[in-house]
Amino acid sequence: MIGLLGFVLAVLASPFKSRLRLEAENAVLRHQLMVLRRRLQGRIRLTNHDRWFFIQMYRWFPSILSVLTIVRPETLVRWHRAGSRRYWRWKSRSSGGRPQIDTELRVLIRRISIENPLRGAPRIHGELLKLGFEVAQSSVAKYMVKRREPPSQGWRTLLRNHAPEIAAMDFFVIPTIGLGLLYAFVIVRIDRRDLAWINVTANPTAE
Repeated sequence: MIGLLGFVLAVLASPFKSRLRLEAENAVLRHQLMVLRRRLQGRIRLTNHDRWFFIQMYRWFPSILSVLTIVRPETLVRWHRAGSRRYWRWKSRSSGGRPQIDTELRVLIRRISIENPLRGAPRIHGELLKLGFEVAQSSVAKYMVKRREPPSQGWRTLLRNHAPEIAAMDFFVIPTIGLGLLYAFVIVRIDRRDLAWINVTANPTAE
């Protein structure tokens, strides 16, 4: 009786649905029948192709959750989130970069900086280039011995003295459910911690 009532309600609501939405729901129902036909010993086995199909249909037409019977809606949402994490992990994978410096070279940089306290990173970098070591100046500065700097005001004092004239800003990206990117730009006043500016766009420009 409940199933018949649900069918009648679906028929009454069908004229108000878009044609693409109806076709998407029909495609999901047909695919569920295909999965049920190939089940073994009463157990439903879903392949990666099946999961990909349901996830794509959910991305395009979230209303298909109402016709899913062999998969719980929360399971489908979990698949989509897991796929999104794997996609962005693949997008943000390391594509190479600067090779690591050998231990002997790091020791040499440290030794030169200790024995020549008046030499800075540019001069030590030049000496290493003369010796045949291909290394960046920033790497030399990274592995030099850090010396005690003259005392200066700390961050707490700096913020207390100049907070009304300081603003913090950030430019970051927001992944969307459709695997796209939105770019957000935010400016916050430090003294009152209120928003001075915020904007979000899918196509950022220099302006």
